[in-house]
Amino acid sequence: MGNSLFEQLKQSGLVDERQARKAKKERYKKNRQQRKTDAADHGKLLARQAQAEKAEHARELNRQRREAAERKAVAAQVKQLIETNRIVDHEGDIPYRFADANVVKQIHVTTELQQQLSRGRLAIVKLARRYELVPASVAEKIYERDAACVILCNKSRADSKPDEDDPYADYRIPDDLMW
Repeated sequence: MGNSLFEQLKQSGLVDERQARKAKKERYKKNRQQRKTDAADHGKLLARQAQAEKAEHARELNRQRREAAERKAVAAQVKQLIETNRIVDHEGDIPYRFADANVVKQIHVTTELQQQLSRGRLAIVKLARRYELVPASVAEKIYERDAACVILCNKSRADSKPDEDDPYADYRIPDDLMW
């Protein structure tokens, strides 16, 4: 049972010693060649995987760079919109209060600007820790680019229609309500 096929063939006289060595040598070469090709295929597979990972990493870096450039461009557009369209002389005697990130803030405005703010003709936007007044149409453009910059933009009463089920629809809310 422990005898190999070659040994059994030699004992039976079908194969001599020279043929057995030749067959064993060929089998050894074949196995060695197979291992070399397997190793080469494995190396090629690893190289392809590494190349694919490197390409994926490069794509991810490029995507991040594009997103950063887009954010920077949007921030520049918002800054330009605010700086070119802001109300320059808005300092007045009346404090106008508004909420910014759950904190009540105030700016001092004139009576005319207060009315325009309450009617939705002006909006309050934030630029580098400063609050600026801009027209509502500009605030909409800013909102499209970066919603976080628009702090207060009241909708005008002409644009909004009352809810049919509202039980307080008959009661008018004053525009100059102070809180």
